[in-house]
Amino acid sequence: MNNRNLWVDYGKAIGIVLVVYGHVVRGLLAAGIIEDHIFLHKLVDSVIYSFHMPLFFFLSGLFFWHSMSNRGANGVFLSKIDTVFYPFVLWSILQGCIEALLSNYTNGDVSLAKVFSLLWAPRAQFWFLYALFLIFTLSVLLYRRSAMFLPLLVAGAVIYIFQNRGPNFFVFNFIAQNFVFFAFGVWFNSIRGHIESRAGLVAALSGVAFVVLEYVFHGVLGLRYEDRGALSLVVAMTAILFVVSACMVLARKPLGWVLTLGALSMPIYLMHILAGSGIRVILSKFFGIDSVAVHILAGCVIGLVLPVIAAKILEAMGIKWLYEAPAWMSLDKRRQRRLAVAPRSL
Repeated sequence: MNNRNLWVDYGKAIGIVLVVYGHVVRGLLAAGIIEDHIFLHKLVDSVIYSFHMPLFFFLSGLFFWHSMSNRGANGVFLSKIDTVFYPFVLWSILQGCIEALLSNYTNGDVSLAKVFSLLWAPRAQFWFLYALFLIFTLSVLLYRRSAMFLPLLVAGAVIYIFQNRGPNFFVFNFIAQNFVFFAFGVWFNSIRGHIESRAGLVAALSGVAFVVLEYVFHGVLGLRYEDRGALSLVVAMTAILFVVSACMVLARKPLGWVLTLGALSMPIYLMHILAGSGIRVILSKFFGIDSVAVHILAGCVIGLVLPVIAAKILEAMGIKWLYEAPAWMSLDKRRQRRLAVAPRSL
């Protein structure tokens, strides 16, 4: 593993832990195990959602330009069909069908009609993959002609701030709310070396700024993460800088289990709802356990550990089609085969 990228896996690990925690607590609130009037859980939820998904869009943008330079626009686009759009479709259907079959035991009222409306109404955690594919597609078009890193970041920020004045359409909303963070990741490479060389100082300063901004945003102004505008953008950007610089410091003495969580963040993201919801149903319906602490701990541990175990088993068996398009239907692999054969026919 490239040492300079260890902090990226640390960032993914922090992000995926927050994702699992957030979904576990939301599931407990929906099930009535956590009383909905408890302010602390809702406050923590809003703080987490103010930056953890922006962090994933940022991390996705970090290597975009490098991929564009090496693979070209067509190569990047086709690879994202294989590695983003394909698992979005597959897992939306897999998880949706399971939820529909077990709807009597869960919080949801998932129907097969909702499951198969995924192309115009992405549901559950899979909205992220849908939005990410849209942003990759848009970025291929925007960046293919020139490296307009800072202008596109500024444009993304303006669209984010004034998104409420745009059309209320889910495609526009996904792009308006998240493209700026992807563009931040693309642009960040131009200052990456400067941040890495003084990561400790940046982490300390941005950490203090993050705490102050979250206090002002949630405490003084009484806002929530859905209240998007200039201040929420500053909060998210500051939080991303804090997490990234802190990860640069922590990754100097890397822990294997943290790197594993980061490297397997995609399988965890795809499977954690089934794992976390499953343990909640087992504890509450079959064992009558309603302890909030037990549910949160068990939900987070199972939501992280079971997908990791499953991913390791699938890897040992050579099964990759659950996370990316198999070779026989991979558009990117077909393109690579054509490019490999082309010189021989000259």
